[in-house]
Amino acid sequence: MAAPLVQLTRATPGSPPSPPATPALLFTPVRKPSWLKVKAPGGPSYLHIKTMMRELGLHTVCEEARCPNIGECWEHKAATFMILGDVCTRNCAYCAVSHGTPKAFDPAEPVRLADAVAQMGLEHVVITSVDRDDLENGGAEAFAGCITEIKRRMPDTSVEVLIPDFKGSERALRIVMDARPDILNHNLETAERLYRLARPGGRYDRALALLAQARAMNAAALTKSGIILGMGEEWDEIVTCLRDLRRSDVNIVTIGQYLRPSDGHLPVVRYYTPEEFNELAEIGRRMGFTHVQSSPLTRSSYHAWEQKMAASAQ
Repeated sequence: MAAPLVQLTRATPGSPPSPPATPALLFTPVRKPSWLKVKAPGGPSYLHIKTMMRELGLHTVCEEARCPNIGECWEHKAATFMILGDVCTRNCAYCAVSHGTPKAFDPAEPVRLADAVAQMGLEHVVITSVDRDDLENGGAEAFAGCITEIKRRMPDTSVEVLIPDFKGSERALRIVMDARPDILNHNLETAERLYRLARPGGRYDRALALLAQARAMNAAALTKSGIILGMGEEWDEIVTCLRDLRRSDVNIVTIGQYLRPSDGHLPVVRYYTPEEFNELAEIGRRMGFTHVQSSPLTRSSYHAWEQKMAASAQ
């Protein structure tokens, strides 16, 4: 593999400590490559969806996580709804979503979300949430309520849920799976070695176990996971992530480039080239994934409707 695109130097003795979200290495800034530049959003469908979300009191991960594909997806009338508020109880070092004390759970949210789905006429819906470790089942009932309400009103609409790890609670996962989502997604995000740095509230093995349990609970549902590159992983660690996901019987995998939301988040150690993403896609296909979405701008919900159709056709 090509050498990393940044120079790494260790902090000298007596130098000030790094910020909490920054590793103990000092990183030379790297210029963002041309293939990561996207057009600023602002088309008519984008503005319509933004207005609708505010009127219905809903959130999208497209906005909260500062997704680079928001303009493209919203112009195609595709959005990933984020339930259970916009404040997370965890503080992952790569994530742009706000951290703190969330507001109380709103039991009417599934109805409002179904209203938006009906107004948009969506054929495929993606629902995610912040981590809600303050709730008994981590918000599993909210996911189940959204799935049930959407399928009651729009039985031909497929529903994909991108869930937290629920602290490994089999009961919480069962609540979601009993509502019969078409796709159960939980992102692995990064290599096991980097979990303590990037995702201190999560556990690598717990994420894999959740995905395997979901398949065991409902073999008819597709399972999906994603990883983001550029936080310091090695090439062989990426391949190990893919191999571990296949061992957990995951059907769909997404692979994208990590983009630093702010100076207070983990720095980008490396930008991978489109050719490297293509190579990883081929490795994933050879491993047996039914669909691999791999490109610099890929995010978990990017072209989710196409991923679902491609995987279902296998």
